[in-house]
Amino acid sequence: MPWYNGDYPPSYKNQPVHIREKATEIANEILKESGDEGIAIATGLKQARAYFKEHPKESKKASTRNQK
Repeated sequence: MPWYNGDYPPSYKNQPVHIREKATEIANEILKESGDEGIAIATGLKQARAYFKEHPKESKKASTRNQK
């Protein structure tokens, strides 16, 4: 089941909004390809964390955008 409009996996609940949104985006793409929700959820979160670790300025932009 794809996630959208604030609907996200329960394991994303305590993540910062920018990570949660990116992880959901990634997980949805993986879900389209593999169909395995467990892999999609875990990989989405791992890749979102890695993305923002490599792009810290994007993290700040996303946080600012989400506060509006």
